[in-house]
Amino acid sequence: MPKYSIIVPVYNRPDEVDELLDSLQSQTYKDFEVVVVEDGSTVDCKWVVEKYESDLDIHYLVKENGGQGFARNYGYERAKGEYLIVFDSDCLIPPHYLASVDSYLQAQPVDAYGGPDAAHESFNTTQKAINHVMTSLFTTGGIRGNKKHIGQYHPRSFNMGISRRVWEETKGYIIPFMGEDMEFSTRIINSGFNTALIPGAFVYHKRRTDLRKFFKQLKYFGRARINLSRFHKGQVGIIHLFPTVFSLGLIVSLILASLLEPLGFLGLGCYAVYFTMLSLEGLFKTKSIGVALLAPLAGLLQLTGYGYGLVYEWIRKLRGIDPNTKYIELY
Repeated sequence: MPKYSIIVPVYNRPDEVDELLDSLQSQTYKDFEVVVVEDGSTVDCKWVVEKYESDLDIHYLVKENGGQGFARNYGYERAKGEYLIVFDSDCLIPPHYLASVDSYLQAQPVDAYGGPDAAHESFNTTQKAINHVMTSLFTTGGIRGNKKHIGQYHPRSFNMGISRRVWEETKGYIIPFMGEDMEFSTRIINSGFNTALIPGAFVYHKRRTDLRKFFKQLKYFGRARINLSRFHKGQVGIIHLFPTVFSLGLIVSLILASLLEPLGFLGLGCYAVYFTMLSLEGLFKTKSIGVALLAPLAGLLQLTGYGYGLVYEWIRKLRGIDPNTKYIELY
């Protein structure tokens, strides 16, 4: 019986699975199995999995399409490990990952953990710019994947591990998408389990490969925050409202400036300073002029997309529309 089971849900992304499995071959810690769950894909990755059967303890499962949360549950049910780890298919796993997890859990056992995400050197400039704004001091407060989070750490399912006891007592995800990992993490904590961020257990998360898809993804994230409030109270705080206030302020400033109102030009000046700081931070962190140039646009799409999604799903909630009843195209 392996100590760790790695579960990877996938929908129509065989090339991503190929890169992920290739990275898992290089793990320095070897006591693990891999469970790939094909979630009703029309373009399957069976041929990819077969490439690695001689090098990995790997299992290929197929189910009807039902969303990533339920695909992870399907893998949990069939996994054999003492500890169950899930990755998104668009992640690359550094060689030390499992060794870092095992070392941490032996010293400080926890029921569930999460790890940070980072930009791999092979990522293109757009991906690196997106990674920068998703972890920037000026957008998320720099606390995403950082020890300085508020309250008990909520693991996210792109890089998350749970003990078998957590799975047996919670039965995993209760919704298939749109904040399913935040709901699960909240329920894990509310059930009395302890969680932690393991800084050394980072993955290279490719996120979206173009800015249009990034905007759609952040709209989805905003919607997910409202969807979480359908299940747990107190899930929409001031920090989550910042993108909406930011977007409304920008719109008002543009309108006032078009009317030649001084207040509008003052507002646009403040936004210009903000985006300049975001750009300079990107240059300092990545040493890339391309990232510095793209960071303002990526940051604008991040905040307006999230703010739009938050308002969009809030209105749907007021109208009594439930997004959790059937599979939807996410982004």
